[in-house]
Amino acid sequence: MAGYATRVRADIARWREAGLIDPATAEALTRDVAANERASLSFGSILAMMAALLFGAAILIFVAANWEVIPRLVRVAALFAVILAGYVGGAVLKTRDHDAIGEALWIVAAAAFGGSIALIGQMYHLSGDEASALLTWCAGTALAAVALRSNPLTVAAVGIADAWLVLKGFGFYWRAEIPHLFIVVAIVLFAISFWTRSRAARHLIILSVILYLVLLATDHDTLPVAISLAIASALLFAASVFAGDPIDRILQLGGRLPLHALLGFLTGMAIIQFDLADESTYNSGFAVASIAALAGIVAAIMLAGRESRGLRWLAYAGFAFELAIIYGVTLRSMLDTAGFFLAAAVLLGILALVIIRIEKRMKAPAETGAAA
Repeated sequence: MAGYATRVRADIARWREAGLIDPATAEALTRDVAANERASLSFGSILAMMAALLFGAAILIFVAANWEVIPRLVRVAALFAVILAGYVGGAVLKTRDHDAIGEALWIVAAAAFGGSIALIGQMYHLSGDEASALLTWCAGTALAAVALRSNPLTVAAVGIADAWLVLKGFGFYWRAEIPHLFIVVAIVLFAISFWTRSRAARHLIILSVILYLVLLATDHDTLPVAISLAIASALLFAASVFAGDPIDRILQLGGRLPLHALLGFLTGMAIIQFDLADESTYNSGFAVASIAALAGIVAAIMLAGRESRGLRWLAYAGFAFELAIIYGVTLRSMLDTAGFFLAAAVLLGILALVIIRIEKRMKAPAETGAAA
């Protein structure tokens, strides 16, 4: 990653100025960082992908316009020509070290495939609905990703599956219902992502599963699903912290599993709190859920916050959300709200002092070793 490489170069220069490494070692480390830096994130690559997405959108809009003046056979032939040219042309460019343009052409071909499904179904009045068309499009894109071992095509397949989940779950074009088949699709795409070396797809799939569980919780028994999500996320967070290296070697998420687990935990707790908010006056369920959520946030910061800036920011956002929802629910009793905030402030202040003392003790041995 470019940001990581930049930070490493700055550290190498600082180490050299401090005399921690000699000039030859500094030069060797700089060359190694440059050799392993990902070139795929260049500005040209980003522009190529954006152009491909825009071109693909143009194809879909062109198809949706339904070109009545063009004969049916010509329409179908033109779409298949775009698909063939995109996949074959992209493969040829990939072999000639034009990776960005090649991947962009594959995205165009995938978009043309989706457009061809819509057009052919419309022209010949084939049976089926939009959901079936999206699943077919997702399957075709996933097969192309496997055949070409393409990272962007894998991400595109996940994106199409997410579109199917959202449109089906919210009922934009048909009766709203939770597509339970999505879990099978997610598992298949997750497996494909290892073959195509698509870490981005794995991250997107995990976020998509959380969205699926949110839809499931709002459509079915809210509390059982939300409690299961919160507990499973907490266990996954603990596993990723205490057995992080073995798990990350299996899942290959770049050490981001605690971040996803914390998001799942916060999502589950938020659903629980919303469900219990109206009954907070009559039972203590909301208060217990709020305490559990705050305790989980503090535990996440203490266990993994030092290693991940993103996790810290997510925890801070979760903490702000907790204060907002607690204030909103307990607004009818300002005294209780003030007392809660006072207790929370005292608790967090004590925890802050403990964390500061622990961090000082952790830094002390390192400084002693460096001085020796």
